[in-house]
Amino acid sequence: MPDTTDTLDVTGWTCPAPLRDRPRVAMGHGGGGTLSAELVEQVFAPAFGGAALAELGDAAALSLGGVRLAFSTDSFVVRPLFFPGGSIGDLAVNGTVNDLAMSGARAAYLSCGFILEEGVEIETVARVADALGAAARTAGVEVATGDTKVVECGHGDGIFVNTAGIGLIPAGVDLRPARVVPGDVVIVSGPVGVHGVAIMSVREGLEFGVEIVSDCAALGGLVADMLAVTPDLHVLRDPTRGGLAACLNEIASASGTGVVIAERAVPVPPAVAGACAMLGLDPFYVANEGKLVAFVPREHADAVLAAMRAHPLGAQSAIIGEAVAEHPGMVVARTGLGGTRVVDMPLGEQLPRIC
Repeated sequence: MPDTTDTLDVTGWTCPAPLRDRPRVAMGHGGGGTLSAELVEQVFAPAFGGAALAELGDAAALSLGGVRLAFSTDSFVVRPLFFPGGSIGDLAVNGTVNDLAMSGARAAYLSCGFILEEGVEIETVARVADALGAAARTAGVEVATGDTKVVECGHGDGIFVNTAGIGLIPAGVDLRPARVVPGDVVIVSGPVGVHGVAIMSVREGLEFGVEIVSDCAALGGLVADMLAVTPDLHVLRDPTRGGLAACLNEIASASGTGVVIAERAVPVPPAVAGACAMLGLDPFYVANEGKLVAFVPREHADAVLAAMRAHPLGAQSAIIGEAVAEHPGMVVARTGLGGTRVVDMPLGEQLPRIC
């Protein structure tokens, strides 16, 4: 075989796990894993400062005029714009509503910013806007203000959307990782990995024998039902980018506790499991858009689980593990064969641009 080392051009090659010391932004920086955390902690947080930002939650809990508010913003760059079970418009509402819900707040108002690429069809913009408006009405939130910008053809990807939202946090609710203690029960509100596989199936034109539909949904009502049982929930998170694995690792690291889950207790739909096995993916790392993870004091766990299962969006809720004093900051899964494996924080993202 001839020696091609002097002529082979590798400058355009990419790696699914980019080097962490590379001087330029990689796709993994937007994946919700270690690279995303480093970008926030090393670049954005020092530049912006502020105690509220330092919490690094899904939404900031703020006090203003004697009222406790939750405030969050999110940008959506999903490809394709429409997928089984939703669209970028649905994601733009539900993603921000859910970030607010993870602080215990019911969303009240949203802002909406559209970045449109020159040449995109007005009919497509109208479809996204209609979906966004319908999702807002379903979630019980009002789009109160917005903005539109257009970039030159070739400098965007059709439509990007940003939404920001505010809501009121009820009295007595204090949801943050620092409240997690050993013995807390870990509950997931339903099957994981559905959204990411749904996006991948239409993006790559894959067929798995059954249509996989995104779980995209607004979780404010489910959270309200949980808080009606007890306001003493310790932390809630929606496992979006980076999936269940990233979510649990973030909580373990921020709380200084370990987390142990039973691998077989985590609900994974057969179609998702099959698709992930075929493609070499781990469903624990695949994104969700209509699920939450709760760390609940043990004495309230059964009642909270019952309330979740009574809600349409929590009918398949399951206890999957607990917080422990051992191995602080680490997530461990007990396998069905009786062994254990470490569930690491993802470096980047298995499936980019899924939200």
